[in-house]
Amino acid sequence: MKIAVVGCGAMGSIYAALFAAVNHEVFVVDADASHVDAINTMGLRVTGASGDRTVKVQASTKPRSQTADLIIVAVKARHVESVIPAVTALLQSNSIVLTIQNGLGSAEPLADALTTNQLLIGVAQGFGASLTEPGVVHHNDMKAIRIGAQLDDYDDQSGLRISEQISKLWCQAGFDCTAEADIARVQWEKLICNAAYSGPCALTGLTVGEVLDHPHIGPISQAAATEAWQVARACGHNLSFDDPVQEVKQFAARMPAAKPSVLLDIEAGRKSEIDYINGAVPYQAAKVGLTAPVNATITGLVQTIEAHQ
Repeated sequence: MKIAVVGCGAMGSIYAALFAAVNHEVFVVDADASHVDAINTMGLRVTGASGDRTVKVQASTKPRSQTADLIIVAVKARHVESVIPAVTALLQSNSIVLTIQNGLGSAEPLADALTTNQLLIGVAQGFGASLTEPGVVHHNDMKAIRIGAQLDDYDDQSGLRISEQISKLWCQAGFDCTAEADIARVQWEKLICNAAYSGPCALTGLTVGEVLDHPHIGPISQAAATEAWQVARACGHNLSFDDPVQEVKQFAARMPAAKPSVLLDIEAGRKSEIDYINGAVPYQAAKVGLTAPVNATITGLVQTIEAHQ
């Protein structure tokens, strides 16, 4: 199968390397010219949780005159709209586009740009990776990929059937991957955990575990999770847990030393995905006539830090 990865940062590099390792024809598109040059010169190396391997993949900063059967969009949520021209350039009549980002809302621009039912949504759970140098990525942890279709785009059966077909490809490449009939529920369950730690960690510089146990920011973290859980329920999502505080405590206990991507972005002086994580909660709340003051406040504080970096 011809597989294109648009956004070959830390996570995208892992996707590309594991698919190339099982003999798919993989090519990547990434804006980082030094990373692209290193991949073309020395290969793409991934170390850590998924093993130590160097694979040959084609890389470029813009799409060449080629198309793909599967297009994986692995840029951060705030960059999705900017890569739509690259995605559409890679499309053929039967292409499937799979977009994998944190938070909620990043798939909407892609859905608007595609003229047929070609879009699947992926949720990466328990992943961690870092780009250590151009062409080299360290894979910290790998739990699962969940794939599903927006129910507005497919009928229930066809969406699940296509999701199952794509999930088998991921399993063959070494990922724990399953198709989900209700991918929106999975997105919300991840968002609740992210809302508990993304903004609070970014504001304090603390790790996930430190926020969990902190006497001051810990209760705020739990309030953000509870508020997100309440909004998800009000939006009609049948979540798999009834105690959001216990859920986010267990989440943090599994990775206490982790720094969420929003904190890493703040430390690097980059704009983060806060709008799609804590900021998604008040946005979704407004759709059902509610407010989400805890998450709105956290989002505003992080945005203020970003504005003055």
